[in-house]
Amino acid sequence: MTAGRNHIAGSVLVITAILSVGAVAQRAAVIDDPAAVRTSLNQALADAREAEARGKKLEAEARLATEAAEKTAREAAALAARIQQAEAGIAAAEARIALIDGQRQKLQRTLAERREPLVRLTGALQNFARRPLALSALRPGSLRETVYLRAMLESTIPQVRARTAALRAEIDRGRALEQEASQALAVLKSSEDALDDRRTRLAAIETRQRLESRQAGGEADRENERALALAEEARDLDTLVERLDEAGSLRTELAALSGPVMRPRQPQEALADTAPSPTPSSTGPASGFQLPVTGRTIAGFGDVDAVGVRSTGLTLSPRGGAQVIAPAEGRVAFSGPYRGYDRIVILEHDGGWTSLVTGLARTDVAVGDELVAGSPLGVAGADRPLVTLELRRNGTPVNPLQYLR
Repeated sequence: MTAGRNHIAGSVLVITAILSVGAVAQRAAVIDDPAAVRTSLNQALADAREAEARGKKLEAEARLATEAAEKTAREAAALAARIQQAEAGIAAAEARIALIDGQRQKLQRTLAERREPLVRLTGALQNFARRPLALSALRPGSLRETVYLRAMLESTIPQVRARTAALRAEIDRGRALEQEASQALAVLKSSEDALDDRRTRLAAIETRQRLESRQAGGEADRENERALALAEEARDLDTLVERLDEAGSLRTELAALSGPVMRPRQPQEALADTAPSPTPSSTGPASGFQLPVTGRTIAGFGDVDAVGVRSTGLTLSPRGGAQVIAPAEGRVAFSGPYRGYDRIVILEHDGGWTSLVTGLARTDVAVGDELVAGSPLGVAGADRPLVTLELRRNGTPVNPLQYLR
């Protein structure tokens, strides 16, 4: 009987300890829908695997590159992929913590409901155990009651032990959840350290690229001034993209022209150039297409918002300060602030394709830069940012999801 009382008392102490433990997952948001959290977790894990594979590929390409500029560009793209891998790892760790925290809160509510009856029973047993047998003999009938109560307890304790078996399993589950939470926090800390290190290394590469660009001459500055002038003249973002498309087409046509030829002796000897002009590709950018940032999809292509405006791209919700990358290989046609869209980047791709990325808090590229797929464009905002990607073919918006590799 004493062993039974000690067992119940020990169980109550363990319950009290678990209920008094501070929330391990204070940094993770508690989401009421566990299915949504699991979906976010699976998506984050998939994003991390994809970014890791892309980083390895770009690192291998950087090792094989012979030209310094190409090597630096691919190193920067590889670091950007590793940054996105770390960001996805952080998102996965936070989702795990949110799931664990939800399970712990549910367990705490269950234990709290069962705690009060056990506390009362343990208190009664302790009071009974402290009552001297000699004192019971001085009261009429008390000795008989004592014998009766002790006999009743002898048959009750096994029932109490059996009924608290499930409760003991829940207490063990609570300990396991605490351990899982600690492991998830360790993974979160490791991912954050890796993110800080990779951002520092990327900043060093970008600084070196800017210094080399300044030494190259003032042509980039003149192109940037022309792009900014177009942005001032354009009535809206669609007009700006159209103007840049026209400038890009003209530049492509001029680049395709042959060099000067001698004037023929007889005008009839002159032959017109019958080479066909380039036509937009229907299969997407040659190097494939990828999302510029990892995050939840807020609006898909063709979705209609609350005011009736139809989306012409994809709107993603990344974590604050997320790394934004070039969706495909191309040339920067515009980079900078544009009214109502924070900072934007417009890229020209081969075959008449154009991509537009909006919602950046900082841009790290300049007009005229030639980028490889995955090159860092900049970072998203810090407070609940929204990054939008548009893909256009010959000026017409198309669904980017159809061309993702």
